[in-house]
Amino acid sequence: MKNIDFLSLLGACIVAFVFSFASTPLVKHLAIKWKAVDIPKDSRRMHKSPIPRLGGLAIIFGFIVAMVCFGVMTREVMSIMAGALIIAAMGIVDDIKALDAKPKFLIQIIAATIVVIGGDMKIQVFSNPFIWSDSVYLILPDWISVIISIIWIVFITNSVNFIDGLDGLAAGVSAIMSVSMVFIATQLSEYYVAVIGVSLMGACFGFLPYNFNPAKIFMGDTGSTFLGFILASLSIMGVFKSYAIISFAVPILIMGLPMFDAIFAMVRRVSKGQSPMQADRGHLHHRLIDMGFSQKQSVFILYLISGVLGLSAIVLAESGSLRALLLLACVLVVILVGGLLKNNRND
Repeated sequence: MKNIDFLSLLGACIVAFVFSFASTPLVKHLAIKWKAVDIPKDSRRMHKSPIPRLGGLAIIFGFIVAMVCFGVMTREVMSIMAGALIIAAMGIVDDIKALDAKPKFLIQIIAATIVVIGGDMKIQVFSNPFIWSDSVYLILPDWISVIISIIWIVFITNSVNFIDGLDGLAAGVSAIMSVSMVFIATQLSEYYVAVIGVSLMGACFGFLPYNFNPAKIFMGDTGSTFLGFILASLSIMGVFKSYAIISFAVPILIMGLPMFDAIFAMVRRVSKGQSPMQADRGHLHHRLIDMGFSQKQSVFILYLISGVLGLSAIVLAESGSLRALLLLACVLVVILVGGLLKNNRND
């Protein structure tokens, strides 16, 4: 474990921001040249004119430069970087040629396996749901831990991809989730987690000026799947994978917004006899738009929800005695918001 060097963390954030911000115009030019342009052709899309995607390349570039300058290449970090580069390559091809869901899903499983097995990063501990048991935590068998960890990484990767539907939404929410993880990591002297988190945060902030409404460029699947993959991997790295006090509740809270949206979307689609991966216009951001909120207002509301969940995770990590109350409150808030959005949408 490396001691926290706050100057290095600040440097990583600044470098990621600068390189992401500076490279976005070049990426926009490449996107147009490679014909990676999002053309509005259905009601799901909020923009009215063609907009270049592939903006995730700028986020990736800023992140990698910061990691080269300030990261420590441990086994865990190298496995995350290797898996993330595979995800990035898949995203680039997908933004240019639109891959089918099955090959993308397979590639995500391969990348997740590299992290879980190659980096020995697994979800090992769960809070015991059986309150009458003397054991507070459940220690998972190794093979179950591997399977659950791979499923978790693939699920979060796609969850962040699902919320990338409004200008600035995925990048902003990812930055907020990164802030929560960085804060907890610094409190626990987890430098390796913190430096990845600040690098990702800085890269997102560098991209956001071009991505806020009205967006000049989209991050595309290149960016959204990369962000989801890094965040999912971070959530099972270091103390997050087996921390005896907070167990796995903290990462679940931090990822609460994209998780809820993804679960709700898959249940909705399956109930209609559709594929859970089939795109539709029923995500939280679509429902907010249908309720009469503008794009900027909808994004701000979702930023706020993500921030509240992240703050709850931080408080939970700081004070284990508040665990039950906080988890109950957050679950009730999510259910209330989901029910409100559902009831107010004109189907």
